[in-house]
Amino acid sequence: MAKSAKSIDGGAAEASPSPGTVLRIRALLPSLPPAEQRVAQRIVDDPERAAASSITQLAKDCSTSEATVIRFCRTIEFSGYRELRLALATEAGQARGAGLSTRAAVGDIDPDDTLVTVVQKIAYTDARAVEDTAAQLDVDVLQTVVEALAAARRTDIYGVGASAFVGADLQQKLHRIGLTSFAWADNHVMLTSAALLREGDVAVGVSHSGATIETVQALAEARARGATTVAITNFPRSPISESADHVLTTAARETTFRSGATASRLAQLTVIDCLFVGLAQLRYADSRTALESTYDAVRGLRVGERRTGGRRPRPAE
Repeated sequence: MAKSAKSIDGGAAEASPSPGTVLRIRALLPSLPPAEQRVAQRIVDDPERAAASSITQLAKDCSTSEATVIRFCRTIEFSGYRELRLALATEAGQARGAGLSTRAAVGDIDPDDTLVTVVQKIAYTDARAVEDTAAQLDVDVLQTVVEALAAARRTDIYGVGASAFVGADLQQKLHRIGLTSFAWADNHVMLTSAALLREGDVAVGVSHSGATIETVQALAEARARGATTVAITNFPRSPISESADHVLTTAARETTFRSGATASRLAQLTVIDCLFVGLAQLRYADSRTALESTYDAVRGLRVGERRTGGRRPRPAE
């Protein structure tokens, strides 16, 4: 399932492992037909049972046909049910190696979980979010977005709720290497700013669900004005993708107790860091100069001591 890709600097990158099967299925679940959704939900709810089931048993459990199960396998890019079972069984083994069953590892936090189990689930989920996001990130799309950001007159970044913090992080990183950027979290301000964009500008929308109406509307407005639009989302077939020229996908999940969870933000921040480093490489000399200048400017007291010959500046009276 893994594909080799070119690295940001143009060299060949090693093939990375495919992202978690259960997470990929969850990402596509909202866009599946009803019968295939039942199959997907069954696997997401209990992947170990699915791995141990025959195709006949799984079809019966989902009140559907074997043909639907096969069609579902092809939808998620497996050649057949045997390959899907093998992937699920492999992930179950990895989860057991981490001290959790697959169901426990990817499951919600239960009210009767001990604090030890809560810590295990959070640590496992957060680590997998970063690993799976890196594994499935399309490096060719990433490269295209890096080049667009490097050439942009200005960049708008849209996100609300937890995604607003991710947007602010991207804006701060772009600003530190001398790229004009703005991060907006208010719907009216987003739309106002988007309406002023033009060809050559870039707009980035951050939404875990891909269905955050404020972010979707702002990105659509930016695209209508001629800007290059980028979506960072967990669900590649979500509404935000319809307004995006380029989609960068994460691989994390939110649950009842973890809406706006650390895992989804870590996955988004992984993409942000990849964009930032790619930009810094592409604009190496300018980026290094800007980073050194900004670092020097915020060192605070030590800078003041240096400017006064080692003596601390006297406080203002």
